[in-house]
Amino acid sequence: MIVLRTALALGAASMGLAVAAPASAQFFLQSRDFSGAPVQGDEPGIIGQPLPGATPTELRAGLTWTMRAALNVAALQCQFEPTLASVANYNALLGDHSEELKNTFTTLDKYFRRNAKTVKEGQMALDQFGTRTYSSFATVSAQYGFCQTAASIAREAVFAPRGAFGDIASRRMRELRNSLTPWGEQRFARYIGRDYTTMPRLDPICWNKKAEWVTKKCGLQNWPPAGGTGLAARR
Repeated sequence: MIVLRTALALGAASMGLAVAAPASAQFFLQSRDFSGAPVQGDEPGIIGQPLPGATPTELRAGLTWTMRAALNVAALQCQFEPTLASVANYNALLGDHSEELKNTFTTLDKYFRRNAKTVKEGQMALDQFGTRTYSSFATVSAQYGFCQTAASIAREAVFAPRGAFGDIASRRMRELRNSLTPWGEQRFARYIGRDYTTMPRLDPICWNKKAEWVTKKCGLQNWPPAGGTGLAARR
């Protein structure tokens, strides 16, 4: 009976480990909620540049390729936080969704060729689209929010069925665009960190044997810090 209980306990533990969701890397105690409504690709500011006259299939291709470019930018910019697994997940999704991405690029290539006077102009327009798309995800002040959001999307893409990357792009592109706006800690009015808060004086001379502050020796205590307008409320 004891052996059976032990075996069942070990089995349950191993199953728990197998289905446990990976922990998300957190820069803040509570991050900003960037979620937004699904898009189809023709909304202002969603893809790198407008695609006038594009069919629904071409709009989806532009949206899908824009998401791939964004996650490529994240793989390059977000390596400072290894737990995001930005590079590994990006490389994995390229393999998992290679056929869909290949068809997406072919569709875009045909769109730009159709709307250009010559093959050369079509190629130049496609290259310009790619450059503008990459540039549209450049961020410095909003790097934490962008990297965290992109990591979540890339992780979802790795576990999504093949052919579903475009669906993810449609559902989460607005969220990724929203993450390019800088926001700070949402749980508290001030950042929690040595760089953003006033530290209390810990000099032994300022405290008696009962761990009480000695005003006569060190003046009024500087802790806790005075309240004020929170950085999160002001972005």
